[in-house]
Amino acid sequence: MSARSALAATRSAAASGWSRRASPRRSSSASRARAASTSAPSPSPRRRSRSSPIQKTDAEWQAQLDPDRYEVLRCAATEPPFSGELNYVHEDGKFLCGACGAELFRTDAKFDSGSGWPSFFQPVSAEAIEEEVDESHGMRRIEVRCAACDSHLGHVFPDGPHPTGQRYCINSLALDFEPDE
Repeated sequence: MSARSALAATRSAAASGWSRRASPRRSSSASRARAASTSAPSPSPRRRSRSSPIQKTDAEWQAQLDPDRYEVLRCAATEPPFSGELNYVHEDGKFLCGACGAELFRTDAKFDSGSGWPSFFQPVSAEAIEEEVDESHGMRRIEVRCAACDSHLGHVFPDGPHPTGQRYCINSLALDFEPDE
């Protein structure tokens, strides 16, 4: 089953593993207080004050991306584990942002974490990604976003292999793969 058909099959089932961030998160207590005071979470894409090199409207992103990719990249949804085709890619190459094409990871930093999502122990460069605190779903995690277009990629956890000890757990739908020639 492809990642897209798996997402289509599970989109309506809340317990299936499909998850969408309910509201914006910031690490400051004032921002958390503002978020807590709102009456209903918004399913719309997350807005950030930081300026990314690539600026597009939501309408432009929706026109460019298929619905499943839009949900993951712009609304911070999570695809079901073991549904992504890139989880099983091991040939030499690079992993690009599925929204803007920026190079984010390389195969030589990929490993099988058993989590069900493509996992890497480091990005291609520190400048390729941005990290921020994510306090959604009742837990505290570090979100990973594309530095070029501010798209949601996944999360990073401190349980990866040497040499970094990091596990960048990335949605397959957030990436494109380009094999080395």
